[in-house]
Amino acid sequence: MTEKLIVANCSGFYGDRLSAGREMVRGGPIDVLTGDYLAELTMAILYRNKMKDPKTGYATTFLRQMEEIIGECLNRGIRVVSNAGGLNPKGMAEALEGIASKLGLRPRIAYIDGDDLVGRLGELQSAGEPLAHMDKGIPLSQAQGTVVTANAYLGGWGIADALGRGADIVVSGRVADASLAVGPAAWRFNWKTDDWDRLAGAVVAGHIIECGPQATGGNYPFFEEVPSLENIGFPIAEMHEDGSCVITKHPGTGGAVTVGTVTSQLLYEIGGPAYMNPDVVARFDMVSLLQEGEDRVLVRGARGEAAPATAKVCLHLLSGARNAMTVVLCGLDIERKYETVKAALLKALGGEGAFDRIEIRLARADRENPRTNEEAWAFMQVAVWSRDGERVGRRFSSKVIEIAMETVPGASFLNPPGDGVPAIVYWPALVKADRVLQMVHLDGETRTIASATAGGEGAKLPLAAPLPARPMAGRTRRVRLGRIFGARSGDKGGHANLGVWGRTEEAFEFLRDYLIAGRLKELLPETAAFEIERHEFPNLLALNFFIRGILQDGAAASTRWDPQAKTLAEYFRAKVVEVPEALLDRSGRE
Repeated sequence: MTEKLIVANCSGFYGDRLSAGREMVRGGPIDVLTGDYLAELTMAILYRNKMKDPKTGYATTFLRQMEEIIGECLNRGIRVVSNAGGLNPKGMAEALEGIASKLGLRPRIAYIDGDDLVGRLGELQSAGEPLAHMDKGIPLSQAQGTVVTANAYLGGWGIADALGRGADIVVSGRVADASLAVGPAAWRFNWKTDDWDRLAGAVVAGHIIECGPQATGGNYPFFEEVPSLENIGFPIAEMHEDGSCVITKHPGTGGAVTVGTVTSQLLYEIGGPAYMNPDVVARFDMVSLLQEGEDRVLVRGARGEAAPATAKVCLHLLSGARNAMTVVLCGLDIERKYETVKAALLKALGGEGAFDRIEIRLARADRENPRTNEEAWAFMQVAVWSRDGERVGRRFSSKVIEIAMETVPGASFLNPPGDGVPAIVYWPALVKADRVLQMVHLDGETRTIASATAGGEGAKLPLAAPLPARPMAGRTRRVRLGRIFGARSGDKGGHANLGVWGRTEEAFEFLRDYLIAGRLKELLPETAAFEIERHEFPNLLALNFFIRGILQDGAAASTRWDPQAKTLAEYFRAKVVEVPEALLDRSGRE
């Protein structure tokens, strides 16, 4: 297959490596440069920025990247596609035009909006859209808090339209991450809205490259196998007309592209085998990976179902404030000291009922025979949230400090008393997809792009066939799970996902039989109180667990130490269990 579209990524989040833009443009041939800057938490951050300066609300780092490379992109015909417009894509387009003008350049810049539904919430509710919380079932009309953002996830057809009309740069609001690759592929290969398998392949490609170097060795559980973690190359998808692609990176860069690194990213922040995207429902359980060469992984086999009839809307509600203080406990009798300080704190604060949520946790970092002062420490965090912001401000943090000389010896504090921060609650909802229209603005002309559901209903595909069982008998050995299995975790609003995979069919068969949802709750007691969905991905030798509600109301309101579940996978891999010795190789021995 000779015709291909080379799509590169230069950003996996707002704050990613600034130099990645020029590295991707100058490191080798590419056709399209994409950048993903948005996440649920990012939308809350951009809201705060926009409140300080109404002209902003977009990812300013994208402007800094483009100032370096906009001329080179125009000279080489590289199209640029990004969702860096955030809450203000028009403002982003105007800022880009200002940069280009200073450089004496005249790129054709398109911006896409229509995702922002804040001004339409009353209209939508009057039309029968309750905007109910997807997990709690509560209609928006009963929500406690003030809506500050409401953005529907747009698909890639607006991008395809803008590129087809000659746009050099396309900036958008809340276009779905993977659709940043779908749009260019649909444009180049002239796909239709019902080319579901091809579109599914592009969604898979977009999902792999959307988080930047996470597909090329970054955050990889077997990081010691990556030749170099310095100057990791950002990922490239060489996309083909049939929907398949090859994931690679520029030569001479750090990191690695292997079946393992790509599997790790495929399992990041997903739910079940049917991955919902505004353009198509992509079946991740059908995907297969093949190491085609050094730093080249062929991704094929994706199947697709018709685009969902509903569009997901990410709302954020300003609902009170949150705050946290960390007390350092030291030396002997840590548990007794913890209980003593906890009792004193609750009395001083007025009891647990003084807040809408209070969580007091103990993290043991102390060692029995400490070699340094710090090795005698344990950390006690007191986190609170209240709809009454004053309750969790100085009134709270000063009370914590006041007990410093009244309780146990060796107690100290990691942070001084301070004000609370606004709690911005994540509220996921659905609306009928045909009520959300993409507006594509280019050269003073605006076009309206209808929902992809116009393609009609498609048949639901069966689950991928499981691998045949391989009973494994013989001696067992206690070993850390991470010596055999890879894992990757992340957040999906108030939920967390934990993807786990084996590196051989035999390892996966053990994993499939051993790791049921109940066993996961035993291994990770923090998950025991939550509903867990378990899904199998036999083509990837993987399981995915979707842990509902563990992250509370999303990262911007959570009182957890790790509100985005970034550490969950490595916590899981540290667990020691009995496994058949037949699974162990050199990497599995301790």
